Amino acid sequence: MNRVIETLIRKGVRMPNPRAVEVGPEVHPDQISARNVTIHTGCKLYGEQTWILDDVTLGKEAPATVINCQVGPQVQLWGGFFENATFLEGASFGSGAHVRGGTILEEQASCAHTVGLKQTILFPFVTLGSLINFCDCFMAGGTGPKNHSEVGSAYIHFNFSANQDKATASLLGDVPQGVMLDQPPIFLGGQGGLVGPSRINFGNVIAAGSICRRDIPASGKLILESRGSSGALDFHTGVYTKLKRLATNNVVYLANMLALRQWYLHIRPLFVGRKFPQPLCDGLQQQIERVIAERTARLNQLINKAKVSLEYFAAQSKRATSQIKVHKTLIENQKTLMDLFHQVSHQTFLGEEKLYDRFQADMSRLPTQDSGYIETIQAISKETRSAGTRWLHSVVDEVVETAAGIIPGVLS
Repeated sequence: MNRVIETLIRKGVRMPNPRAVEVGPEVHPDQISARNVTIHTGCKLYGEQTWILDDVTLGKEAPATVINCQVGPQVQLWGGFFENATFLEGASFGSGAHVRGGTILEEQASCAHTVGLKQTILFPFVTLGSLINFCDCFMAGGTGPKNHSEVGSAYIHFNFSANQDKATASLLGDVPQGVMLDQPPIFLGGQGGLVGPSRINFGNVIAAGSICRRDIPASGKLILESRGSSGALDFHTGVYTKLKRLATNNVVYLANMLALRQWYLHIRPLFVGRKFPQPLCDGLQQQIERVIAERTARLNQLINKAKVSLEYFAAQSKRATSQIKVHKTLIENQKTLMDLFHQVSHQTFLGEEKLYDRFQADMSRLPTQDSGYIETIQAISKETRSAGTRWLHSVVDEVVETAAGIIPGVLS
């Protein structure tokens, strides 16, 4: 046993077989709580940014490897690989996990066994079943453990296109309404899939077995995708026939992530306390920066690839005029658009100042450090809730309108 493990045992961390546990020397013992923490056989902990808080269980079903993750109180990680992710109070993950950078599970979000996540953000209560690949997604919706957004087992988010790009992040719900924890849930039926980038509004159900390839802006819909048709169409590698939709959904996704960034920078810190210590707050901010950087890079890659697509349309008849215009506008303004997102600072895209000031003042008067996050958010007044949602909507609108000014006629 190394000295770190010996120190943890003296502190009171439970290890049924300490000789079969690895803890890197860079993991400081003070970053692992001794209060009802269990680290089972075969687990590995590495990384200077790894924090394990109260009432955590690691590796109950299978060994768990945890690298630079912030693991909040009452979190259960039952087995698998977890790197550069943040798990807030009461989140849980079954065995067979494969979790990579830019992933956040907020309070009481959960995944069953054999789930792969990367650049994925799940708001409170969101539940994923088993045998799921759900990378590059944001999902919100639901008001509690019995009324939550859910992804059925054997579901896939298709995040790699036939044109070999990953400008495919999908928005299920949105940030301005989702943070208030009062929206109807979204249900994605099992043995199905969603082709990114897509936008699905709150309150929608995609039937089991359906592959959804479109946006659903309305609410309260049951989406049934037929499998009855078949055929063979001409396909030209590298040609983007729906570049306008792709660009729009990428910008809107980035706009929502920049709104979430403001929430994590200005509202979440109000809750720092025993249930939500500073390392978890820092983890949220680190993950959202990773997400913004990834989505900016993928949008840039999409525009680079559109140059080949432009050559194809330029060789077509006049019927391709609208396609050519969209391609040229994106390509000619690529640097300015990328500078917009690369140079984003903490003071960029703050939204409507009066709404922010009002919401911040109202939140500051609440006992946020002594109460749970979920309980506090769900108890705020209708007027305060409206101000907060309108503030975050103004952040999203500011981003989209600024981008639209750079690439006129592209965003729909």
